[in-house]
Amino acid sequence: MQETELHDLSDDADYAASIQQGSASVMMRSNSSKRSSSSEPEGAEVVYLKDNVAIHPTQFASERISGRLKLIKQGSSLFMTWIPYKGQTSNARLSEKDRNLYTIRAVPFTDVRSIRRHTPTLGWQYIIVVLSSGLAFPPLYFYNGGVKEFLATIKQHVFIVRSLEDANVFLVNDFQNPLQRTLSSLELPRAIPMASGASAFASVGGSPPYENQESADWDANNESSSISQNVRRQRQKSNDPARDLSIQVLEKFSLVTRFARETTSQLFRENQNNGFGAVERKNYSHSSLDIPQRVPKDPEEVPNQSPVPSDPLEFDKLTLVWGKPRQPPLGSKEWASFLDSEGRVMDSKALRKRIFYGGVEHALRREVWALLLGYHTYDSTYAERECLRYNKKLEYETIKRQWQSISPEQAKRFTKFRERKGLIDKDVVRTDRSLSFYDGDDNPNVNVLGDILLTYSFYNFDLGYCQGMSDLLSPIFFVMEDESESFWCFVALMERLGPNFNRDQSGMHSQLFALSKLVELLDSPLHNYFKQNDCLNYFFCFRWILIQFKREFEYEKTMRLWEVLWTHYLSEHLHLYACVAILKRYRNKIMGEQMDFDTLLKFINELSGHIDLDAILRDAEALCICAGENGAASIPPGTPPSLPLGNENGLLYPQQDEVL
Repeated sequence: MQETELHDLSDDADYAASIQQGSASVMMRSNSSKRSSSSEPEGAEVVYLKDNVAIHPTQFASERISGRLKLIKQGSSLFMTWIPYKGQTSNARLSEKDRNLYTIRAVPFTDVRSIRRHTPTLGWQYIIVVLSSGLAFPPLYFYNGGVKEFLATIKQHVFIVRSLEDANVFLVNDFQNPLQRTLSSLELPRAIPMASGASAFASVGGSPPYENQESADWDANNESSSISQNVRRQRQKSNDPARDLSIQVLEKFSLVTRFARETTSQLFRENQNNGFGAVERKNYSHSSLDIPQRVPKDPEEVPNQSPVPSDPLEFDKLTLVWGKPRQPPLGSKEWASFLDSEGRVMDSKALRKRIFYGGVEHALRREVWALLLGYHTYDSTYAERECLRYNKKLEYETIKRQWQSISPEQAKRFTKFRERKGLIDKDVVRTDRSLSFYDGDDNPNVNVLGDILLTYSFYNFDLGYCQGMSDLLSPIFFVMEDESESFWCFVALMERLGPNFNRDQSGMHSQLFALSKLVELLDSPLHNYFKQNDCLNYFFCFRWILIQFKREFEYEKTMRLWEVLWTHYLSEHLHLYACVAILKRYRNKIMGEQMDFDTLLKFINELSGHIDLDAILRDAEALCICAGENGAASIPPGTPPSLPLGNENGLLYPQQDEVL
C-alpha cells in the first residue's frame, strides 16, 4: 500500500487566519495567564482560554450550559479543561447536578484521538473531542468564535494533522501505520458524552460548585493533582496498535451504520443477521432456535477464572426481596374489568401495574398497545376511539399520497427521496423474514411495512428513515394488522425513541451515559473493571438500547418486554435497569475471564436468544427500587424514552449538520 502524504496544518486557511489574528490571540493568552497566575499550580501555564463555550445536554438549543474552556501546558504535556459557570444554565429544569455531570477536568492530549470540527452555514461552530478509548465529549459550541485559535494553539504544542478522508477531522498524535490512520480518520463522534463521573479518567473526586464566572478559573488543588496523576499515568501507559485497531473496528460494528455493515460484517459473519450480529430469530410459532455452541449453558461455570470482586448488592438476595414473581398475561375477562360501560379505562395506573407484572394476551394487544403507546387516551370511549381511527386513516392516506404522487422524472431530481426509499427497500426485505407473517416472496405485508416507513419519512422529514426503524415497526404491524393504525402507533413510539436515530446520536449518547452511571451506582466493581479495560464507553450495549432488545429475545418475548417497558410503571427508563441486570447476571464470567472490549462485544452479541426474560425483569425491578432517587438522578433530563423537553422553536429532530 502506498503511503499518502500527511497534510500539515500550516497550509490550512484556518491556521493562516489564526496567525493573522496572532496579536489578539497572544493578548488573550497573556491576559488569561496573568489573571490566573495566582491560582495555577507551579509549572502550569494557560495557553488558551475561551469564555462562553457551551454544551447542550439535550437536543434543544434553548437548553445549554455555558462555561470556560482552557488549554493548559505543564512541562511537555497539554491538558484541556471545561468548567461550567455557576447558575448559568438557560433552563431551570437543568439542575446544578446536571451541570456538574458534564464538567471536564484535566484531560491530557495524549488521550485524545481526534478533533472533529463542524462549521455550519448558519449557526455556531462546534467541536467534538474523541478520546483514544472511543469515548467522546459532548459537542463544545463556540458562541463567540475561537475554533481557529483553539486548533492553532494545539498545533503549537501537540502533533496534529488534518485527515485525508475528512477535512473536518484533525488527528492528534497520529503516528500510526497507514491502515490505522485511515480507520482513525473515519472515527464517528458517536460515543457517550463524558461528564464529571466519566471524567474519572482524569480526575479523582469532585469540586465545589462555582459561584460565578470568575470562579470557573483553575482550581489549583484539584487540577494540579489531576495533572500530576495524568503525567504519571502517561509515563506508565503502553499502547498496543493492534488492539487499538481492533477496538476501532468493533466499536463501529456495534454502531448500526452503513460503515459498520460494510466494513465489519466479515468479522462475525457466522452470527450476523441484518447487520446487527444477532443469531436467527425464533418465529411466533415457536420454531426451534439454533444455539451457538460457544455460549456455555451455565455462564457461571467458567474455567480458569480470575478472582472476581463480590457483588455489593448481594444480587440474588435483592431479587428475592424486591423482584416480584411474574404473573399470567392479562386476559379478556380481567381486561373488561378495567373498563366502564363506554370503554374508558377507570384506573390507568392499576392497569399499567397489571401489565407490568404479566404482559397482555396476544388477542388483546391490538387494543391495549394503542393505549400504552398513547395513540388512544385512557379516558377515551369506544366511540371516540373509532372516530379517531377514521380521521387518522384519512390523514395517513393524505401523507402517503405525497410520495406516491412523485413521478419518475421528479424522483430523478429528488436525491433524498431516492436514498430513503432505497434504504427502506433494502431493509424491509431483511426484517423478520423467518416470521410467517413476513415470510415468502412478494409478501404483501413486507410491502406495507415499506409503505409505512416511507410515509413516516415524509411525516417526519427531519428525522426521515434510519436503519433499525424497521425492527421497531415490525412487531407493531404484526399486532395491529392495519396500515393506518400501525403508522400512528409507530409515530407515537418514535415520539419517545426518535432521538435514538438522531444524526449526532444524542439520544444514544445520553442513554449510554446514564447506563454507565447506573452501573457505577449499582455495581462499582463491575464499573471499575470496564474502566480498567477500556470498556467504559458501553458500546457493547448499543444494540440493546437502539432497538429495545429486539434481537435478544424470541419474537413473542420481545413483544412482552415492550409492553412491560411501555407501562412506565416504575420508571420510564426500565430498559436501562434491564441492561444493568443482564450485565450483573454475567459479571462473574466477564470479570473472571478478563474480557477486553473485543471479547466482551462478541460475548454480548452471542447472548442473543439465551437471556431469561422473566429473571431479567425481576432483576431490573429490584435494581430500580434499590437505586431509588439516586438512580433517577443519574439519568439526564430528556433521556429517551422520556418525551423531549420543551423547545420554543418546536423542532424535535434537528438533523442538519448545522444542528443548533
